[in-house]
Amino acid sequence: MSINHIRPWRHIERRKSRQIHVGNVPVGGDAPIAVQTMTNTPTTDVAATVAQVQAAAEAGADIVRVSVPDEASSKALKEIVRESPVPIVADIHFHYRRGIEAAEAGAACLRINPGNIGDEKRVAEVIRAAKDHNCSIRIGVNAGSLEKHLLDKYGEPCPEAMVESGLDHIRILQDHDFHEFKISVKASDVFMSAAAYQQLAEATDAPIHLGITEAGGFVSGTIKSAIGLGQLLWMGIGDTLRVSLSADPVEEVKVGFEILKSLGLRHRGVNIISCPSCARQGFDVIKTVETLEKRLEHVKTPMSLSIIGCVVNGPGEALMTDVGFTGGGAGSGMVYLAGKASHKMSNDQMVDHIVEEVEKKAAQLDAEAAAAE
Repeated sequence: MSINHIRPWRHIERRKSRQIHVGNVPVGGDAPIAVQTMTNTPTTDVAATVAQVQAAAEAGADIVRVSVPDEASSKALKEIVRESPVPIVADIHFHYRRGIEAAEAGAACLRINPGNIGDEKRVAEVIRAAKDHNCSIRIGVNAGSLEKHLLDKYGEPCPEAMVESGLDHIRILQDHDFHEFKISVKASDVFMSAAAYQQLAEATDAPIHLGITEAGGFVSGTIKSAIGLGQLLWMGIGDTLRVSLSADPVEEVKVGFEILKSLGLRHRGVNIISCPSCARQGFDVIKTVETLEKRLEHVKTPMSLSIIGCVVNGPGEALMTDVGFTGGGAGSGMVYLAGKASHKMSNDQMVDHIVEEVEKKAAQLDAEAAAAE
């Protein structure tokens, strides 16, 4: 799939992959890149886990992964799946029986780790369960848990070892006539991850799930993920992604969408263009943007908003946004609508007014989209 623009330097040629489904979410082919996160509540606490899944879905998650470490979690998974608004991926490690139980519980996809799921006979039993219950499978290779024979062969975790691990398990799935799978090759090292994903993209047409694993806290993990995932997405690689942060799963979803939005690959909600502020600012830009981000979280319609502190760049940025506000003098600034100067507004009323204008524009865009269907 190509993302075509009148500006050729924005052109991204998506890697051609075959399409599978995770529940009702298409993955690969010409489907939008899906955003995924993972719960961090005890899976046996059904109420807490369902609440976290629902919060992630409200933030825009297309798919949510849930860890299934024991039999009690398998039993809880059935209720979680029933109450979830999005497809659930069961995260399986060490014990193949959990994969079978998760398929029986209604998971849309099973994530299995080649480094710890067991021998081919056990993988075959998981495949049989996936077939019987219409599950897809993600082969989740991780640099931190590679098979011993690959570590012996290569001496240390490396892109070549990760790709070999993934291709070995692709062969197992295909030998059992199973083709509803996607694959990931994650590492915490940005260089290793990027190199592994580039090699993998050339070696298979399977949909690819992107991630920099154990990326870190909110700030450092966001930066590592933006660098690693951003360059791969720019190259056209990636069909689903998860930003792995030591933070609330909702924050993972937000960061994932922002990465995709910055490349024009997904559009959801208000894209705020704002200046870092300086001594020329006509109002408190930082506080205003923080407030608007919270006040506009409910708007799902793709649109743009510019918040610029002064007239150096404000009018120019406003030309390219749906709604804009540029700081002026004497405690007021200029409101721009559809790129044109519209009217002045006092700074103390500006936030409420901008929210109203954004909501009005969103309703207009929604109505136009509905009429075009």
